[in-house]
Amino acid sequence: MKRALGLAAAFLLIGSFAAAQDVSYNFDQQADFSKYKTYKWVKVEGGEQVDELTVKQITGAIEKQLATKGLTKATGDAADVFVAYQVAVSKEKELQTWSTGYTMGPGWGGRYYGGYYRGGAYGGGTSTTTTSTIYIGSLAFDMYDASGKTLVWRGLASKQLDTKAKPEKRQKNLDKGMEKLFKNYPPKVKK
Repeated sequence: MKRALGLAAAFLLIGSFAAAQDVSYNFDQQADFSKYKTYKWVKVEGGEQVDELTVKQITGAIEKQLATKGLTKATGDAADVFVAYQVAVSKEKELQTWSTGYTMGPGWGGRYYGGYYRGGAYGGGTSTTTTSTIYIGSLAFDMYDASGKTLVWRGLASKQLDTKAKPEKRQKNLDKGMEKLFKNYPPKVKK
């Protein structure tokens, strides 16, 4: 059951990221980001495992951004930074209420009809409320200094998911989301 939820979460995540994600980041202000030129992927112990197709899509989108930032994938075991990501999906309930008709009471005014004033009338109406589930996808990306094995940068992106998006749209939205996530890498350290 847990594995099935993980796969569903990854599917939803890929299906949704668009340009309007909520993104944030944090970093070690003592780290020298100019020395990071190579990276190596590592797995998060106890992290959610996703299917191979989803892994390729997520890592591909991240690797594009790392390349634009001047980082290259290490060919051996040695690298300047170790990188990893985790995905999660949460559910929220949304209530939507629609009203038909109108209701008007004393003090709310009235209307002129054929030369006479009519006010204080009550009109009928109905209200309908529906409940729906909204899926919120989150992706956390971590960079660890390989020599000190310490976390030096973390980026987070989250957004409501579009579960009906086609594969091409999913990849495009994921790429846009990762571009927004990496906008603040490397961080600018104020001196």
